Amino acid sequence: MLVQFYNVSKIYPNGVKALDDISLKIDRGEFLFLMGPSGAGKSTLVKMLFREELPTRGQIFLASRSIVRMKRGDVPRLRRNIGIVFQDFKLLENKTVYENIAFAMEVVGTSSREIKERVMEVINMVGLKGKENSFPGELSGGEQQRVGIARALANRPLLLIADEPTGNLDIDTSHEIMELLFDINRIGTTVIMATHARELVKPAGKRVLMLDKGRIVADNPPGELVL
Repeated sequence: MLVQFYNVSKIYPNGVKALDDISLKIDRGEFLFLMGPSGAGKSTLVKMLFREELPTRGQIFLASRSIVRMKRGDVPRLRRNIGIVFQDFKLLENKTVYENIAFAMEVVGTSSREIKERVMEVINMVGLKGKENSFPGELSGGEQQRVGIARALANRPLLLIADEPTGNLDIDTSHEIMELLFDINRIGTTVIMATHARELVKPAGKRVLMLDKGRIVADNPPGELVL
């Protein structure tokens, strides 16, 4: 078991209940789609995994370690085990593809030798060989998202969180990004993908967790989703 939520609720200071008594288990190597309307609690749930938010009550474990009880000094180590892919890419415009990916490793103190080897490894993995010296502005949206995925993979995370990764892409490019995420999942990385894109979820045959008003309203095993 990689991720465990036990009776997790989140009530913000303004009284909004973002999560309401969520219990959830995600196995190592699983691919999970997280769906639901805006305001359903998807973003809050995701933020709790990398401790940007803490629950009002309940417990969360990643690889058997309590995220809630974790000391502040242990948070960077937690985040090294989690790769995050954003809808709007969040690349550094003044850095090349190589430099964007290397930066994610530099900030956690990786040696220059390991950075050199790993950056080229993930560039090849996401199909961007030959683009390492390009700047984000010289790339298509799909290529920029591939850089974002490569950056998220750079530190060999246990868990990859993709937050609406196809939200700014056309349908053909979206399918390409999905295939890349499936490939990453096949080599053992656990993937949680928050999305509204039903046309991508239905044919995938993966587990789908549906949230609404902070509660789990459906947890569909692989291949059993009806949309």
